[in-house]
Amino acid sequence: MASVVSAIQNTISISLFNRGLAGKIFAEVKRTGAKVVMKNNSPEVVLLSPEEYVCLMDEVNDARLLTLAAERMNHYTSDSTISMEEMNRRLGISDADLTDFEEVEFE
Repeated sequence: MASVVSAIQNTISISLFNRGLAGKIFAEVKRTGAKVVMKNNSPEVVLLSPEEYVCLMDEVNDARLLTLAAERMNHYTSDSTISMEEMNRRLGISDADLTDFEEVEFE
């Protein structure tokens, strides 16, 4: 029952835009979250606040990175790795080239 109530509360008719209520609708989206705009009894678009959109895109990107990391781990073999020293040698980077850089901290 809660999902039905939530669906009703988060659904608005496109006719409200035609009545000049866009500003009110946008304020409500920022205050209460996403709204589904209905046109001819079918969902037409979803309105999100910029903050919600950024959070959603961050989650999508995190999921993509997690999938890529999992794929790479599935194909990982220790004999296919090389040391940092070997990589630097292949790239022509010396220890002196790295002395002017600050230490990088990974999360």
